[in-house]
Amino acid sequence: MKTFSMTDTGKIRQTNQDFICSMDEPVGNLPNLFIVADGMGGHRAGDFASKYAVERVTALIKEDERKNPQEIIETAIKTANRELFELSAEDPEKNGMGTTFVGAVIDDGTLFAFNVGDSRLYVINHRIEQVTQDHSYVQEMVKNGELRQKDTRNHPRKNIITRAVGVSPVVEVDFFKRPLSKGDGILICSDGLSNMLEDLRIEQLLKTGVDPIDKVERLINAANENGGTDNISVVYIDY
Repeated sequence: MKTFSMTDTGKIRQTNQDFICSMDEPVGNLPNLFIVADGMGGHRAGDFASKYAVERVTALIKEDERKNPQEIIETAIKTANRELFELSAEDPEKNGMGTTFVGAVIDDGTLFAFNVGDSRLYVINHRIEQVTQDHSYVQEMVKNGELRQKDTRNHPRKNIITRAVGVSPVVEVDFFKRPLSKGDGILICSDGLSNMLEDLRIEQLLKTGVDPIDKVERLINAANENGGTDNISVVYIDY
């Protein structure tokens, strides 16, 4: 398994509110841990939220003596969520802050994916497949039959998310479990990538890349060439 990760401010934003974790060695009882968090909030609040959530979840995982990946991750995210919400209530400058949270653990050929918000995890082999489901206003419209999936990209309310870490005292985390095959690629990214590039373009760039470093750099360069309107974070795992 080879991995590479990178975060980029993009061409428009002055600060980077994304935060990433890419550890291919054991973290507590987990064999590895990969996370992308996209913060939101006022001045520096988004920076704080994403960094705090990733670092706190990582620390809590290291302390957990259980073996089940979903139980370990879910407890850590829910604890970090509650703490972040309490910090937000105590500091007016951080009030309303939050962060998306998406990631994966790979254990003995099985992918354990988790997410809150609209940052994404894809698996790429013969085709690109979005494993996680966006928690967003437009995705709710798709579920309710009010909007076609192909029309979500240009919808004026596409950036409104319906779930995030830190914005309420309790958070629901989605989990996905699936087997991996040799040659699978796992892409974890913020919407600074997925909003700038169509899925098929992402697939093309990953298939033409030589190694994880080249693939990640191609993706970030292409997102910036397409406008780079947001921070861009990418973790790529070559299984």
